[in-house]
Amino acid sequence: MATLFSFVAVVLGVALGMAVQTVHEAALTEFDRGLRSMTGMADLQVVGPRGGFDEMLYGVIAGHPAVAAASPVLEVEAKRAGTEETLQLLGVDILALARVTPALLPRPAGKAGRLATLSNDNVFVSAAALSALGLKTGDSIRLQVGVRSVGFRIAGDIPGETKNRRLALMDIAAVQSHFGKLGRITRIDLRLAAGVATKQVRSELQALLPAGVLIETPQAALDQAANLSRAYRVNLTLLAAIALLTGGFLVFSAQALSVLRRRTEFAFLRTLGLARRSLFAWLVGEGAVIGFAGGVMGAVLGYGLAWIALILFGGDLGAGYFSGLRPSLQFQPQVMAIYVGLGTLAGIAGAWLPARDAATVSPAQALKAGDEAALPGKRRHPWLGLTLLAASSAACAIPPMNGLPLGGYLAVAFLLAGSILLLPLLAAAITRCLPSRGPVPARLAAARLGAAPGHALAAASGVLVSVALAVAMAIMVTSFRDSVDQWLTQLLPADLYVRTGRTQSSGFLDETVQARILAVERVRRVSFSRYDSLRLGSGNAPVALIARPLPGDGSSLPLVGAALPVSPPAIWISEAMVDIYGWRTGQQVALPLAGRRVDVHVAGVWRDYARQTGAVMMDLADYRRLTGDSLVNDAAIYLAPDAAYDQVVEALAAMAGPGVLDIARPGEIRANSLALFDRSFAVTYLLETIAVVIGLAGVATSFAALAAARRHEFGMLRHLGLTRRQIGWMLAQEGALAAGVGVIAGLLAGGAIGLVLIEVVNRQSFHWSMDLHVPWVPLALFATCLVLLAAMVAVLAGGQAMRHDAVMAVREDW
Repeated sequence: MATLFSFVAVVLGVALGMAVQTVHEAALTEFDRGLRSMTGMADLQVVGPRGGFDEMLYGVIAGHPAVAAASPVLEVEAKRAGTEETLQLLGVDILALARVTPALLPRPAGKAGRLATLSNDNVFVSAAALSALGLKTGDSIRLQVGVRSVGFRIAGDIPGETKNRRLALMDIAAVQSHFGKLGRITRIDLRLAAGVATKQVRSELQALLPAGVLIETPQAALDQAANLSRAYRVNLTLLAAIALLTGGFLVFSAQALSVLRRRTEFAFLRTLGLARRSLFAWLVGEGAVIGFAGGVMGAVLGYGLAWIALILFGGDLGAGYFSGLRPSLQFQPQVMAIYVGLGTLAGIAGAWLPARDAATVSPAQALKAGDEAALPGKRRHPWLGLTLLAASSAACAIPPMNGLPLGGYLAVAFLLAGSILLLPLLAAAITRCLPSRGPVPARLAAARLGAAPGHALAAASGVLVSVALAVAMAIMVTSFRDSVDQWLTQLLPADLYVRTGRTQSSGFLDETVQARILAVERVRRVSFSRYDSLRLGSGNAPVALIARPLPGDGSSLPLVGAALPVSPPAIWISEAMVDIYGWRTGQQVALPLAGRRVDVHVAGVWRDYARQTGAVMMDLADYRRLTGDSLVNDAAIYLAPDAAYDQVVEALAAMAGPGVLDIARPGEIRANSLALFDRSFAVTYLLETIAVVIGLAGVATSFAALAAARRHEFGMLRHLGLTRRQIGWMLAQEGALAAGVGVIAGLLAGGAIGLVLIEVVNRQSFHWSMDLHVPWVPLALFATCLVLLAAMVAVLAGGQAMRHDAVMAVREDW
């Protein structure tokens, strides 16, 4: 049973890590496949802000002697009118498309003819989009961008590698005219002439472009997507690694107690000539076999979990990085070999110390009766434990490397290792605090804890690691969730919010719609917002630009620190801008607005939990003055005191037509946002639960094997007058004490790890801070329940040993 628990623990640890890795690799592979289809033979791309740039640049770039072919693209996010189903709509020049990205060429259906691609009324839809929308070739579809809704006929499909993406394609002129994008494009794909130096041409073309429009390689988009999701994937993988580490402690516990049971057998083997080295090698081999078998089974189970995760959470595991993709699993023998190797290493690491102890014990000592139930525990390393705890503080000061908080991960490892090394001291300290008088079972349990600290280490190590993980994640998630809730409350002060569906990147409200909203009866005030993006540097992901009415001191924002009075135009930057670009409060920076660089001053820093690539906020009046853009994306509506919500909502809905506007109260937006938050942490909750179950299984394994090794002790206690019930109470209290040591240490270590996750890992991974919120009551209930469960498990595990006849158990000593 002990071996089975160890095997299951390794299986779960490997399976979870394998599933996270497999899902993410599948998503990146699908993203890369779609990207290669979208870029085709393009060597370079001209990219700009989300709102696009002047199409006159196309003629300038296409006429460059180093450019063999150029294909303009207008990309907008559209939705099917009357629903929230979205798809990516590309406007292309079919003739230019064939020379640069032939994989995107649409395939007319039936008798549509080749000229169907030039019709303003035709659209071509990928297989994934047709399936998601429940349509087929020849059907009609009505697409909406902003408040504009236009009907089209599905004239064919897109047979290239983009079939797994929700993609629609039509003539670029049709997209421009139908959806208010005249004169705008969002990308130009370039195929260079043979023999030209890409680096030199890139510099020459960049000199021809206005501010905010950059020359990028097609690979840059994949790199940016991988970088955005990397921290999330690594954090989940490390959670799975901690589950595997807990499994390693379970292997250690099982092997230590298995070795303890077989001390007499090993002593006989030693007297018959078995060398210490051979005994050590065979015992380590036992752990290796458990780890290898668990690794193989875990890798297989990991693929199954990955398949389920793709169905339930998608390729982003609920975090939103690869939404809209339908990745398929692929067998990766290298990744599988790595995780099988990790499982084997966990088994070897768990068996190493018990094997060394078994090989070093004197055969004469091991043959003595009464020595079976003592685990080695005299070797204490308090200074090493304290040194590791001190090193964890120093590791927190290590800056991120390649965007990953390696110092934070190192600090977590030091905290766990140091806490485990200090477990025997904690067990001894707790023993000294226990009363010296009381019922016999209680005194025996306390004496056992004090006399065998190695037993406390074996039984409590897995509990410590699993509790520390659960506590740390509970503190981090609670702090994050409460901070997000407060952030949403501060950013959503209005009574109603209006937008044109979820396509925030392309949906807009023109001046006519804005005037109609202002004219709705019982509307006291309207605050409009405009969203765009900025390209601040080659290789960096776009930065969000948000323009909305702001007070001069930025008091309506969730500021971090104090704002400074600066000369206009002023901007407020998110924490990611501080970490990524090094901008500081009071600094003057240049923003690429409307094709030119504008000097602005940083007035303050605010929290932004929605965009980890950075965000810049400025006053809407300044934005309009600098860009001349009068469009907005949403409206925050403040109602008159006597206004009726339902009547105003009806008036707003009737103003633009049914299903055009998305109208919500701030409470609904908060609830939906927090639901998405919980969904993104669903995998984290699963990993927490499994780690706690593994820790509890460690207690069961320890006490099952330990109780079997203590049959002689139980027999002697029965001879001395203790009843089975009293022995059961003794075991219950031993289990509670051993688990209590692990729970107390886990609570302390988990609190420290929670601080590391909040202040170091999350800040360096995602570039946001949060306020500390500790869920005291749930943690207290969790700790109490775990101790009670451990006590119950100890009694159940020792039940088999207590059923042996007392006389027969003692008689074995003679």
